[in-house]
Amino acid sequence: MTASHPTEGLSSLAGLHSKVLDELGAAICAGELPAGSVLTLDDVESTYGISRSVARETVRVLQSMGLAVSRRRVGVVVLPDTEWNLYDPQIIRWRLASPDRAAQLAALVELRAAVEPEAARLAAQRATSAEISDLIALAGKLWAAGEEGDGEAFLALDVQFHARVLLLSRNAMFARLDSLIAQILVSRTEHGLVPSEPDVVALQRHVDVAGAIQRRDGDAVHDLMRSILLQTIDEIDTISDQGDPISSWH
Repeated sequence: MTASHPTEGLSSLAGLHSKVLDELGAAICAGELPAGSVLTLDDVESTYGISRSVARETVRVLQSMGLAVSRRRVGVVVLPDTEWNLYDPQIIRWRLASPDRAAQLAALVELRAAVEPEAARLAAQRATSAEISDLIALAGKLWAAGEEGDGEAFLALDVQFHARVLLLSRNAMFARLDSLIAQILVSRTEHGLVPSEPDVVALQRHVDVAGAIQRRDGDAVHDLMRSILLQTIDEIDTISDQGDPISSWH
């Protein structure tokens, strides 16, 4: 008999922990476990058929995210969303999977609209010529993927494009929002909130953003980036009213 490698057991435990964490986190963010709900380690063990150590680790992560708190002689208490770490990519993913998806997405895009235009303005002032050349090439690849209808490539390039603009702002606080924005873009795709065909205007605006940065035109690039995000907000309002899929790729 071939002995299993020690890391196989660790990998299995990690996978089980991730699965339970995902189910509990999603349930909290969807309101299935509302604020004030009480869980015990015994509850978590029996419900998910896991060991005490996996249950403890799952609860520890929920507490680190501000989703729950452990109280002596009470148990694990679910906290209101005012206590959650709303910038955690996993919480973003769970909230975008909830019935309140459109409202959550609108709030996140409003955050992007407050940050990304200014990041683009700073990039126009601070990026090197070589960095701008790379950004223009990235915008070209993004355009091509959109024109060809390659959704997978478009998503990867869109994530890279917006992360690159944040990085070129030379503002470390802005740059650290890259994972948050990536999760927003990925979650939209996962939940079918993107169309089968890209919006030509949106594609052109991404190219125009790179061009305005190249010209060092901070005001123009600020307005262009803001127009991309304002269009998205308008579309989300339409979804809320009609329940239709989002009509363009941003």
